[in-house]
Amino acid sequence: MSSGNGAEEAPVIRDNRKIDPETGEARHKDAEQEIAEDDAAKAGSQILSGAEADLLLERTADLQRLQAEYTNYRRRVERDRVAVKEQAVAGVLTELLPVLDDIGRARDHGELTGGFAKVAESLESAATKLGLEPYGQKGDPFDPTIHEALMHSYSSEVTEPTCIEVLQPGYRMGERILRPARVAVAEPETEE
Repeated sequence: MSSGNGAEEAPVIRDNRKIDPETGEARHKDAEQEIAEDDAAKAGSQILSGAEADLLLERTADLQRLQAEYTNYRRRVERDRVAVKEQAVAGVLTELLPVLDDIGRARDHGELTGGFAKVAESLESAATKLGLEPYGQKGDPFDPTIHEALMHSYSSEVTEPTCIEVLQPGYRMGERILRPARVAVAEPETEE
């Protein structure tokens, strides 16, 4: 039986496994085999004509560009996923702020006792684990980016605009301000 493409030849099967299946020992290439493989690789790269080499370079550049686009896409998707998660957590924590305010008022008036105290502590602990942190203390320098001034006065006891009373604590999650601290501000008296 002749295939028409030339003389009949038996298929050549090369066993390139690194471990001999019969003995279980590692195979080592001999020097002649390594030289023959290096020569075949060099000959394969020299066979390309100028047009084929240009096409190869073009396709390689296209592949590199696609790979860079995919890498950028993955980074963008991951960044967006993190941003959406942060927005969702911030939304939930913002809705819990009035509850936390009520707990704080109940604690200030001594009405937080018994089982409700444990529930309040658990809720505050869970909010803290999600990244919620209260801020705004009496005596802090007034910063309009994080404080909301509800009252204003002048005082000889301060040297810069200062929060003299915290009417409602502020809350932040990382760098994001969920609610500014509502404060009474005193400025130094000016001499006229």
